[in-house]
Parts: sequence; structure tokens; C-alpha cells
Amino acid sequence: MANTNNVTELIIIGLFQDPEVQRVCFVIFLLVYLATVVGNGLIVLTVNVSKSLHSPMYFFLSYLSLVEITYSSTVVPKFITDLLAKIKTISLEGCVAQIFFFHFFGVTEIFLLTVMAYDRYVAICKPLHYTTIMSRSVCRLLVAGSWIGGFFHSMVQIIITLQLSFCGPNVIDHYFCDLHPLFKLACTDTSVEGIIVLANSGLFSIFSFLLLVSSYIVILFNLRNHSAEGRRKALSTCASHIMVVLLFFGPAIFLYMRPPSTFTEDKLVAVFYTVVTPMLNPIIYTLRNAEVKNAMRKLWGKKVNSGMG
Repeated sequence: MANTNNVTELIIIGLFQDPEVQRVCFVIFLLVYLATVVGNGLIVLTVNVSKSLHSPMYFFLSYLSLVEITYSSTVVPKFITDLLAKIKTISLEGCVAQIFFFHFFGVTEIFLLTVMAYDRYVAICKPLHYTTIMSRSVCRLLVAGSWIGGFFHSMVQIIITLQLSFCGPNVIDHYFCDLHPLFKLACTDTSVEGIIVLANSGLFSIFSFLLLVSSYIVILFNLRNHSAEGRRKALSTCASHIMVVLLFFGPAIFLYMRPPSTFTEDKLVAVFYTVVTPMLNPIIYTLRNAEVKNAMRKLWGKKVNSGMG
């Protein structure tokens, strides 16, 4: 694995120590995870089956929902089962795999959110050229680029992790494997690796966030020239996107843009973006979007009727 590894298995401290609290959390987080999978799965299915949701915006939304399911699944199922375990363990290989997929899907999501902002920018600021700029092939390229970007980002994280030597303590003060808690267990000085991670995760998150915010400022500025009805529709769509962006980036920037620490608040903030946000995204998009709601009603109304018929 790495240079001199006496450690093959890691013990995870988890979120709470009280068995009673852990049992309550098991029920809550299991329900949240099921809601995440079902909610995002419904969006993927509705967009792919419905005739009325074939615009690029929904094409990207279905991929965002797919990424939400996979992103949440890298951490949450293990976290939920650990809540019922007396000793929570993970192999060193399993830990590295979790870090890889967590960052892969997380950064793919950042790229997809950026692509969705670009789509809204073209739709609102260059409406006459929208169909030529956002052609089907361009949309597919943008989605593929998001996955590739996530993959390369994650490879950097893993190359850093594989350089580390683990020879002493094997207790991770977190509820899943991430780079900062793992760095604390390394036998060697990890200050250089910490700076690389800060640049690769923290600065990347900041720049992506600033790019997204500035693109939405440009969009809102351009809306002044639209009719009241056009403004209302565009604002409704953009508001959903902005809410999702804030929910996703706020906690991530808080954790990656400062020196690593072992505060319980860090774990609670991480719970927000690993467990809660993936569940909120489908709710935000469907509640604020009449087209998605209507398509879901039509689609599931047909299913219910055909099932009864």
C-alpha cells in the first residue's frame, strides 16, 4: 500500500458515543438515506421517461440526481450500519476507496452545478442562440467532462494518500474516511500534503463557488430586460439552483478552507453535506418547478391507473 504500513485496519470513532443516541440516529439517517435514493431516483426516472422534460436543464438535473445517489451511497450506508456496531472498523484499502469515490462524486457534482449555471446563463442571456449553443452533443460533452474532472481531482487525492506511512495509532476521529482525519494517523509530517489538499479541495471549492455566484449575478442583472412573466419563471429556476449551491458549498468550504481540527462541529457540518443535502436537492428542484411536478403527476398517475385497470 504505502511505505511502511503496520496498520491494515482503522477504527472509526463515529458521530456520537451514546448507544441510545446512536439508535435514534440510525432510524433518522436510514429514513433520510431512503428519501435521498427514492427522491433522486424519481427525478432520474421522470426526466428519462417524460416527453415534456427533454430540455438541457432537465438532462443535467437527471445526472445531478444520479450523482447525488452515488455520492450519498459512498458514505451513508456504512455510516448507518456503524451506528449499530460496538466497534466500527474499516480496512485501510476500504478507507482509501471511500476517499476516492467520495471526492470523485463530490467534485463531479460541483462540475455539474457549474454546467447547470452555464445552461441558465445561455438560456437567459442568449435565448436566440440557446438551441445551437446547448445542442445535445454539447450537453453530453459537458456531462462527460464533469465526470472526467471529478475522476482527475480524486486521483490527486489518492496519489497523496498512497504516499503516507501508517505505523502507530489506527483510530480515525470521524464517522467516515476523509483526508484530514487520515493525515493525523500518518507517521510522517503531512504539512505538504495538507497544502496540496487545501489547493485541490479548498481553493477549488472557493473558485467554483465564486464562479457560480458571479454567473448568477450576471443572470439576475440580465433579467431586467425580460417581461414580468419571463422574470418570474427564470427567477424561480435560478432560486432553486442558488439554494442547492449554497447548501452544498457552505459546509464544504467551512471544512476544507481551514487547518484540520477534531471538533465535533466538523462532524456535524460533514453530516449536513454527506447526508442531508443530497436529500434536499430533489425536494428543492421539484417543489419550485411546476414542469417537473406536472410530469411526475402525469407519469405516476398513468402508472397508478394502469395498475388499477
